[in-house]
Amino acid sequence: MTAETVWFGVLQAATVLLILALIYRPLGDYIARIYTSSKDLAVERGVYRIIGVDPRAEQTWQAYLRGVLVFSVVGVLIVYTLQRVQALLPLSLGLPPVPEGLAFNTAVSFVTNTNWQAYSPELTLGYTAQLAGLAVQNFVSAAVGIAVAVALVRGFAARGTGLLGNFWVDLVRGVGRLLLPLSIVAALALLVGGVVQNVNGFVEVTTLGGGTQTIPGGPVASQEAIKELGTNGGGFFNANSAHPFENPAPWTSVLQILMLLAIPVALPRAFGRMVGDNRQGYAILGAMATIAVVSIAAGSWLEALGGGTAPELAGGPLEGKEVRFGILGSTLYAGATTLTSTGAVNSMHDSYTALGGMFPLLDMMLGEVAPGGVGSGLYGMLILAVLAVFVGGLLVGRSPEYLGKRITPREITLASLYILVTPTLVLTGTALSFGIPAIASDVEAVSIWNPGVHGMTEVLYAFTSASNNNGSAFAGLTANTPWLNTALGVAMVLGRFLPMVLVLALAGSLARQQPAPVTAGTLPTNRPQFTGLLVGVTVIVTALTSFPVLALGPLAEGLV
Repeated sequence: MTAETVWFGVLQAATVLLILALIYRPLGDYIARIYTSSKDLAVERGVYRIIGVDPRAEQTWQAYLRGVLVFSVVGVLIVYTLQRVQALLPLSLGLPPVPEGLAFNTAVSFVTNTNWQAYSPELTLGYTAQLAGLAVQNFVSAAVGIAVAVALVRGFAARGTGLLGNFWVDLVRGVGRLLLPLSIVAALALLVGGVVQNVNGFVEVTTLGGGTQTIPGGPVASQEAIKELGTNGGGFFNANSAHPFENPAPWTSVLQILMLLAIPVALPRAFGRMVGDNRQGYAILGAMATIAVVSIAAGSWLEALGGGTAPELAGGPLEGKEVRFGILGSTLYAGATTLTSTGAVNSMHDSYTALGGMFPLLDMMLGEVAPGGVGSGLYGMLILAVLAVFVGGLLVGRSPEYLGKRITPREITLASLYILVTPTLVLTGTALSFGIPAIASDVEAVSIWNPGVHGMTEVLYAFTSASNNNGSAFAGLTANTPWLNTALGVAMVLGRFLPMVLVLALAGSLARQQPAPVTAGTLPTNRPQFTGLLVGVTVIVTALTSFPVLALGPLAEGLV
């Protein structure tokens, strides 16, 4: 790469860091006010009357969980039905109903905030199914994630009440006060940048060579905004944010990176405000930032190295990348989208070098906590903080307490189960895909078109993405098969809701405790030393579970 290319990439990263630093405090404070305010807006009171909710009635963790699960099940049924009857809907573009297996996979994908897409969106779904089904879930699935994170924060802040707030109030406020206003502003900015927004359907045009080409349109800017802000990631077009209608220019790519990072980065500030100690938020943010900077820098460096005659002649490994973004603009996007739970892409990760492509995979295996998805990143890092406090207490002989709450065997059990859920799903799904003879012998079942080590990495990436509710894919894997539609759908459901069950159970356990007084034996958790411990625990836990399978995939391919 030329020096100018390197400096342009560094400028993009520096711009993202600077703007995130500027919005961290105001956006975080605003989020904290949303979930601590005792005042309801008039439109919110109307919604509560319609759904029969008393906004002043707080819930135990069991009642809060029931709300999450009931709402999500209804969402799956609605999105599935819209796909199956889309031929009868207005603005269906003449597209047929979506097959049962694919409709199931897509419904659970968007309800779980995964947005895994085993189909070409512009050729599969009409505008009504996109807007009434997928776009709505982009808002509410993100709001559910934030609500669960807020419930855990309330568990730390509670004083023996055992109550976590009201799920329905948190859901309505998350959509109406946070996601919707930000999405309107973001959509207008994307329109200025050239992202399309229309209901023109398919337009036939004559090319300069005298031939014809079909140009798809659609309400793209409005979906692109919440796709990024809600760390959803599902593209309106099959090429996602590599498509010029979704992401026309380098500055719109930087804007999208900012959008997908904004809320997850601001949530530690909201956490600090809600527990009454802003330094706690800085400690969490410091751990997130350390992991993110190291990961993106290392992944970009390895990808830019790209040895071989063709990459050297091209100035770098540009296969699968848009020249308007370049290598570093692509790796910055890839790192941001997999360190969060977004899954949007502006380049094809399957075309990365073996070691460069390992880092998006590793980012997800870290648990997507740096900074993670909206809500899920914060509660994932707080789970790791509980483990770090326990480990730190064992190392120095201090009481395992976090934010005044004692970390008892119950809390450690719940935190440990949380850590084990995703690796279990990833490794089980990958192993079954190769271990069941009827599936492994049928290339159509797992659609591996790159036999060998790289094909194994593609399947591993798919189950890692689904289980972590990310949604990005190694593009060499065609996932619209009965086995993968079912297996990945199950992984998405379990990867979303089993952790939420454990998080809310932990929140309820903490909320029942009275705060313990700070003593000389209490481990400080608002200092740089704890941030370093938290980073170490995060990396070690990931290495112990992920390194063996990485050695069979991208490491084996890259070190040959």
